[in-house]
Amino acid sequence: METDKTNKEILVKGLKKMGISLACMLLGPTFLHIALTNREKPLFIPILIFGIIICFLAMFFAFKGLMTIMDSIFKPKK
Repeated sequence: METDKTNKEILVKGLKKMGISLACMLLGPTFLHIALTNREKPLFIPILIFGIIICFLAMFFAFKGLMTIMDSIFKPKK
């Protein structure tokens, strides 16, 4: 009986997505903090919008990375 093993190529793709998510998790709140501490500056709104977009990208890449890792582990090979 053949056992299913982890598809390493898909696992690496998932880990790369998780790495992008980690970078976004660090950058997003940093930009939000910079924007919210400098409310009187002219770049307040663009930096705030950029920080919010980066935070949403962090959540998106974390979800996609976890789904890719789960597919590499549990999806049967064809």
